[in-house]
Amino acid sequence: MFREFFRFFSRMLPGPKYTAIFVDGPNMLRKEFKLNLKEVNKIASEFGEIKIARVFLNQYASSKLLEAVANQGYENIICVGDVDVMMASDIVETLYRNKNINTFVFVTRDSDFLPALLRVKKEGKNTVVLLFDEEAAATLKNTADKVIVLKKHAARRKA
Repeated sequence: MFREFFRFFSRMLPGPKYTAIFVDGPNMLRKEFKLNLKEVNKIASEFGEIKIARVFLNQYASSKLLEAVANQGYENIICVGDVDVMMASDIVETLYRNKNINTFVFVTRDSDFLPALLRVKKEGKNTVVLLFDEEAAATLKNTADKVIVLKKHAARRKA
């Protein structure tokens, strides 16, 4: 009990705040969504300095997509097999190898990342889910510390 109490209040202590962003490429980098990684960076930087920014893609990603992602300052992680498994395992590895990361940003529409999100929360880190639309990933919306719907966020910025 004391451990959870300490983790909860340690989030509020002053000190450097660092953020890691994990983008589910196949689910989010679709033409119909027009996901803007610069906008993702702006949102994520509100939670702390971005130290890790990764986009997970399958082996069929075009060279133009890889170049566009790299030009936005993101690391391309190419997966042979299931992108979700690779992304979830990378999130958990980052959690334990980078103790200075305070906030984990999940950019996805997929509730497959619930176990990783729960692990991150259990270790006392902040969790943010960026969703493209309101209907996506109800389990993530109901579990994350903060949920931002990108469509609504973009509409608010234009107004």
